[in-house]
Amino acid sequence: MSERTPQQTAEHVRDRMLANDRATRWLGMAVAEIAPGRAVLTMTIRDEMLNGHDICHGGLITTLADSAFAFACNAYNELTVASGFTVDLLAPGRLGDVLTATCTEVSKAGRTGVYDCEVRNQRGERIAIFRGRSYTARGKPAVSD
Repeated sequence: MSERTPQQTAEHVRDRMLANDRATRWLGMAVAEIAPGRAVLTMTIRDEMLNGHDICHGGLITTLADSAFAFACNAYNELTVASGFTVDLLAPGRLGDVLTATCTEVSKAGRTGVYDCEVRNQRGERIAIFRGRSYTARGKPAVSD
């Protein structure tokens, strides 16, 4: 097989990761866009995602951002994991809202990276901001061919 372009590599990683990512699929997330160092994921808030205040559980909003982070930083097909993240929840997500997490690489140097994710609802209102720090394993692919 001929060598893949960086975009083809990102798409290959997306397809293989998504097939194995049970949590992302279980929550109904979809990968809307993928590119090297960038991913956009969507998730519709369902009834079972609501907490006792009738708003989306903050951990599930964080999970959406974390999944976008995982797809963005693994898009080079180098096994990369989170070494930490911070999240600020800015507004509630409500039943039926379609949340979109856009994650973009800020810095990638050596084995570490920094990625920013923004979560917005279908009205463009900012719901959360997330900054992830990544660590790349030496010489290991994120997915196999």
